[in-house]
Amino acid sequence: MQIFGYKIEKSTASQTEKSFVAPTDDGGVETIRAGGYYGTYIDIDGTANNEIELIRKYREISMMADIDTAIDDIVNDSIANLDDEAPVKIDLDEVDLSKNIKKMVQAEFETLLNMLDFNLRAQDYFRHWYIDGRLFFHKVVDTANLKKGLADIRYIDPRKIKKMREILKEKDTKTGVEFIKEIKEYFIYNERGLVPNKTFTPAASISSTAGATMRIEKDSICFVPSGLKDMDRNMPLSFLHKAIRPANQLRMMENAAVIYRITRAPERRVFYVDVGNLPKIKAEQYLKGIMNQYRNKVVYDSQTGEIRDDKKFMSMLEDFWLPRREGGRGTQIETLPGGQGLGEMGDIEYFQRKLYQALNVPMSRLEQQTGLNFGRAAEINRDEWKFTKFISKLRRRFTLLFDDLLKTQLILKGIITEADWEKMRYDIKYVFATDAFYTESKEQQILQSRVEILQGVAPFIGTMYSREYVQDKILKLSDDEIEEIKKQNDASPPEVSPPDFSSLEGEPPAADQQQNQGQDDGQQ
Repeated sequence: MQIFGYKIEKSTASQTEKSFVAPTDDGGVETIRAGGYYGTYIDIDGTANNEIELIRKYREISMMADIDTAIDDIVNDSIANLDDEAPVKIDLDEVDLSKNIKKMVQAEFETLLNMLDFNLRAQDYFRHWYIDGRLFFHKVVDTANLKKGLADIRYIDPRKIKKMREILKEKDTKTGVEFIKEIKEYFIYNERGLVPNKTFTPAASISSTAGATMRIEKDSICFVPSGLKDMDRNMPLSFLHKAIRPANQLRMMENAAVIYRITRAPERRVFYVDVGNLPKIKAEQYLKGIMNQYRNKVVYDSQTGEIRDDKKFMSMLEDFWLPRREGGRGTQIETLPGGQGLGEMGDIEYFQRKLYQALNVPMSRLEQQTGLNFGRAAEINRDEWKFTKFISKLRRRFTLLFDDLLKTQLILKGIITEADWEKMRYDIKYVFATDAFYTESKEQQILQSRVEILQGVAPFIGTMYSREYVQDKILKLSDDEIEEIKKQNDASPPEVSPPDFSSLEGEPPAADQQQNQGQDDGQQ
C-alpha cells in the first residue's frame, strides 16, 4: 500500500527467527504446502458446507422463544439503547499521542460509526455476531485516491465467505524439522454461497461474475470471530453452540408433553362386545355395525357454518371397541381414566434451566413475573455478577471490529503508521453505554464509601498522610482529575470571611442589648 510516497506492509520474520508452529488464528482453514510447486487451488469440500449447515442450525434454534428471550437479555445488556448517549465511545487518555492526533483519531472513529450506522444498527450487528459466531464487513476504498480512507463499510453474509490460510514450509537440512517459510491469508467469496467441489478464481479484485468463487485479499475484509472454535478443524463456533443439545431436548420434551396431554386428557370408554361363536370376518362386521350404530361424531365446519356427521373417521380420542368370545363375560362397558399428573412441568423446567445455564443467563430471569429490584449494588446475587462479567467479555471481543476498521482508516489517511498502531492499540479503550440508573447508583455508593474513609483520615492529613496520597489512594483520582480540581480551586474566588470587629475600640454591643436599647429609645 502506497501512502505519501511510503510503502506500508506487514513486517515478516527474519530468516533467523524460524518456527514450526503457525500463529494462532480464529477461524482460518489451514492448508500446508511443502517446498516446491506452489498451487492456487484449495479443496473446500465438506468444511465450508458443514460450516454453512452449522450457521443455519444456530439461526434455527435462535428463533425458539426461550433462546430468543435469553439473546434479547444478552444483547440489551451488552449494547444499551439510550436516546441521549452513543452506544460506544473511544477513550484515548492512556494513548501516548499529541492532542491534535487524538482529536483526529476521535473524529475518524465517529466517521466509522456513521458509516456503520452504528447508533441505529448496533444491536443488530451484535445479535448477528452472537448468533453466527462471526462477522464480516467489506472495506470499500477508492483505489484512485487511497488518502480518502474508507468509502463504505458493507455487511457480508457469513455463509458466502470463508477465511483461508496457506502455510508454506521448508525442511531444515541439518535437523530435518519443517519450519514455516511463508503464511498467506485471504478470503474466498461466492455470491450464491460456498458449496463443495467449487474452485475459486485467483484474483484479488471483486469483479468476478455472480456465482463464481473468488479470492479476496485479507486487508479488504474486516473479520470479527467469536473466539470459540472447533479444535479439530479450526472452525469458528457460535456462543449458541453449547445450547444446541439442551435446546433440542427442550423442544422434544415440550412436543411430548403436548401429545401426551391431548391423547390422555379425556376419559374414554372401553366397550367389550360379545361376538359369540361367530367367525372372525363376521365378528368384525358385527363389531363394526355396533360401532356405527352407537357412534355419533358431529363436526362443525367453520368455513361453511354447517354441522355434519363424520362417522367414517376414527380419531385417537374416541372410545375403544374390543370383541369378546363366548365363554367369557358378556358385553361390558368400562371407563379408561385420563392421564395422571398432567400439571407436572418439572421435566420441562429442568431442561429450561439447563438451556439458560448453557447460555450463561441467570436462572432468576426465567421467572418473568418476578419484580425488578433496584437495590444496592452490593445486594446483587452471584449469578447476576457472573452475567456482568460475561457481558464484559463479549464487549471486549466485539471491539475487534473497531480495531480493524480504525487501523485501516488511520493508516490510509496517513494519520499514523502501522508501527504506531502496534504501540497504541493496547492503550485504546472503548467505553460502552450502560443503563444510567444502575451505573449512577453504583458510582454514588462507591463515592459515599470513599468520603466516609476520607472523614476518618482528615485529622491526620499533613502529618501522617499527604494531600496527594489521599487523592491518589483513597479518592482514586486520576492525574487528569487532580489537575482539573487544582485548576478549578485556583480559578474560584476566595471565600468572603465575616467582618472582624476586634480592631475597633471596645466590643460591639450584643444583639439583645441593641434591641433593648432600641426599645428604651422608643419609650422615651
